[in-house]
Amino acid sequence: MIYTMTFNPAIDYVMRIDTLRRGETNRSKSEEIQFGGKGINVSTVLANLGRETVALGFIAGFTGEALDRAVTGRGVRTDFIHLPEGNTRINVKLKSDKETEINAQGPVIPEAALESLYQKLDKIANGDTLVLAGSVPGTLPQDIYEQILSRLQGRGIRFVVDATGALLTNVLKFHPFLIKPNRAELEEICGRELQTDEEIAEAARELRAKGAVNVLVSLGGDGALLVDEFDNVHRQNAFQGKVVNTVGSGDSMVAGFLVGAEKGYAYALTLGNAAGSATAFSPRLATKEEIMALCQNNA
Repeated sequence: MIYTMTFNPAIDYVMRIDTLRRGETNRSKSEEIQFGGKGINVSTVLANLGRETVALGFIAGFTGEALDRAVTGRGVRTDFIHLPEGNTRINVKLKSDKETEINAQGPVIPEAALESLYQKLDKIANGDTLVLAGSVPGTLPQDIYEQILSRLQGRGIRFVVDATGALLTNVLKFHPFLIKPNRAELEEICGRELQTDEEIAEAARELRAKGAVNVLVSLGGDGALLVDEFDNVHRQNAFQGKVVNTVGSGDSMVAGFLVGAEKGYAYALTLGNAAGSATAFSPRLATKEEIMALCQNNA
């Protein structure tokens, strides 16, 4: 079973307008509501690819109930913790000549709710996978990733960490099965610019030396590069298509990689790259048909 953890899921309210005029009444051309968060996105694409997955996280209020219904409707099993106060956050995305975002803080997560999370995590068994993705709310300890991996280490659980900065580097000692920085995040960690494939691969090897098993580097329009657990470098260019929306493409890449790894790392890179690209070419998270069509075109 693949479990995903989203500490602060959200409902994104996307509004499209011609021009945003401050201090005036603006009227939208169209609106849409998107339910997600990085872990939830991973679970959604896993479910689209036919894999069983459980989405963990914290939700609150009527917005949390709406998010739970929406995620369950995608075929994802949810095991969210319902907080006693507050509401799951709503983020406002204004798309016009420039894109403006207003991201809410989210509900307070009390100590009792965190203990409930630990009880759920303790049920994850040998051979299962746990995906930790995204930022940590201010009401939780900022070393929560370390606390979780320390608690679960030695149980035969595969860890996947998709985070930035110290959240990522501080858990390398727990030997995560997969980490997925993008080029900018890898440059920030290594403290230097990375322009060539050789430079990117060398930086990825540095993270492997610190404990990561597989390092998958997403390169946007340049595709992706993988340094696998055997220190082999796999490189694939980007798929061709019209980019519609890149939100969730990195999460889709993680999901595709986990499914593809069942057939080896070369295929894991192909399926991960296809899943990320298919989501970028779509107004929503990619379907299995969209992902496999890209894979077949690459064959």
